[in-house]
Amino acid sequence: MNEPVTSESYAAQIRRLADLTARVRAQRAEAHAWYEQQCAAARHAVDQAQAQVGAAERELVNARESHELIDAEANQLWQELRGRLGGGRRLGGPPAATPGATGDPALLLAGVRDLLRRTGQPGDLPGSVNPLLALCGIGGALAAYALGSAARAAGDRYGGDLAVGLPVLALVVTLLGPLAGLVPAKVLADRRHALLGPRPVAVVLVAGVVTTILLLTV
Repeated sequence: MNEPVTSESYAAQIRRLADLTARVRAQRAEAHAWYEQQCAAARHAVDQAQAQVGAAERELVNARESHELIDAEANQLWQELRGRLGGGRRLGGPPAATPGATGDPALLLAGVRDLLRRTGQPGDLPGSVNPLLALCGIGGALAAYALGSAARAAGDRYGGDLAVGLPVLALVVTLLGPLAGLVPAKVLADRRHALLGPRPVAVVLVAGVVTTILLLTV
């Protein structure tokens, strides 16, 4: 036969049950706390991932816009180069991007723009064309002297007021002969895409003045 449960053993069992209940309650609270922590960490990770995805999407949009702008500017610079070289069909389209190329495209394009700007500015005529410039001065002086001689001859032929006015006009035209040589010199400079600077002008004028003096003295 089982022994009857005493009040002391019953109280012990109640205490044990209370301890187990408290332990279960603590473990349950700990489990809930761990669960809330895990949920909070997961939500934080999801928020970070969404923020990173949003930043990546914005960077992708900016990269596409920058790529389109760079392509448009590169095509514009290529068209300018084709027009300047005059060989558009021979050059074809712009070169493709080099795989693995480094460097900021904006800086590279800025360097190309500066190079095209500097090469597009006309320079002075080289010293090798000085003989042609001298011929321009001589030719202008000869042409002006010929016109002056024709005017003097006309004055002598028709007489009257023309005999007085035309020689004066002939002298003025003859003296302006060196300046007339600047006209073909300017044409020469334009064909060479150069400037008619002080040195070329001086060569033309000196040659024209010397030629005019020789014609007048002879």
